[in-house]
Amino acid sequence: MIEKITSQSNARVKRLTALQKKARERRQEQAFILEGERLFKDAPEEMIREVYLTEEYLYEKLGGKAPSNCTILTPEIMRKVSDTETPQGVLCVARMPSYKRDRLLGEEGGKPLLLLLEDIRDPGNLGTMMRTAEAAGITGVIMSRETVDLFNPKTVRATMSAIFRVPFLYTDDLCGEIRSLRKDCGVRTLAAHLKASRPYDEEDCTGSVAFLIGNEGNGLTDEAADAADARIHIPMAGNIESLNAAMAAGVLMFEAARQRRKKLVK
Repeated sequence: MIEKITSQSNARVKRLTALQKKARERRQEQAFILEGERLFKDAPEEMIREVYLTEEYLYEKLGGKAPSNCTILTPEIMRKVSDTETPQGVLCVARMPSYKRDRLLGEEGGKPLLLLLEDIRDPGNLGTMMRTAEAAGITGVIMSRETVDLFNPKTVRATMSAIFRVPFLYTDDLCGEIRSLRKDCGVRTLAAHLKASRPYDEEDCTGSVAFLIGNEGNGLTDEAADAADARIHIPMAGNIESLNAAMAAGVLMFEAARQRRKKLVK
């Protein structure tokens, strides 16, 4: 018999709401919410702790075959615990993945291609960067502690499931990570900077490289920019001074992907 929750005062309803809204709750429980059919289907089975469905989803989408650890929510309860205006009828609690730095460096003997993020604040931007990182072949993402929570529900949705496949970590010392990557791993860090004189496409990105992207409004701090090996910029026409942070990151990541494909063809 599948349990069904019908009361908004149920303790599990309150817990789901807290996991949606509060990063502190997510950190304490080392869990986050996956909402929607795509994330439900793409999530590795071992990550899923709990599944919550409406009866409509259970019978129309799953043919009545309930997954393990499943609970039914009424449509009203699903709307209450959902972060979207039109819930799809499925929501999961998943454990947070965690990685050590070695995992972010890719295959042994390969050339790491990293994305380093300083104080990115917009959930949609971070999610888009993760999605783009997977598409461009990034081996790992390192974020400053002040960067928005990757497990924010808006960020999770924006990753389009890349959150399951792109290794990442947060650091309390991004500049220290840059220096360590250089010393220990031979990774050259290129800082995206408006005042840089060198265009991004004049850099050789076929070796071990990391792109450093700063805050949406303020850009990189001087400390982070100085820690990098070089500063690069994206030339622009018209009166536009800068690109959206996620767009700029995408341009740089795909330039590296282009150079690496070209090198393989030769």
